[in-house]
Amino acid sequence: MAASQSVRQKRKAQTRGRLAEIAAAILLSLKGYRILAWRFRCPVGEIDLIARRFGTVVFVEVKARRDMEAAAHAISNRQQARIIRAAEYWSMHHEAAARGDWRFDVVLVGAAMWCRHIKHAFTADAVLGH
Repeated sequence: MAASQSVRQKRKAQTRGRLAEIAAAILLSLKGYRILAWRFRCPVGEIDLIARRFGTVVFVEVKARRDMEAAAHAISNRQQARIIRAAEYWSMHHEAAARGDWRFDVVLVGAAMWCRHIKHAFTADAVLGH
């Protein structure tokens, strides 16, 4: 019984995560961003959304929790490093699209899919010490 409950909880969390990504993509689109990739996965990590606006490529992590504060605290330095490595991987394989400035943003998703977009949430220099 506990195993099936655990599976149900995992599926519910995955569904909430996907809905949060959709909400984040809609928010960014309404703000004038063009979504380049969704749920990009590679050997070194994954990125929820990759977007472009005014020549800047934006790598976006989406975090959904019951409240915004919990969502904000859910992004560890280790996770940030994986996102940065995945962004470097993506840029090597999409050279034309990766031209210009880069930025790492976060979209926090709280209750009722309420979103908060945080620009420049972290930098490669701060996380990796480049």
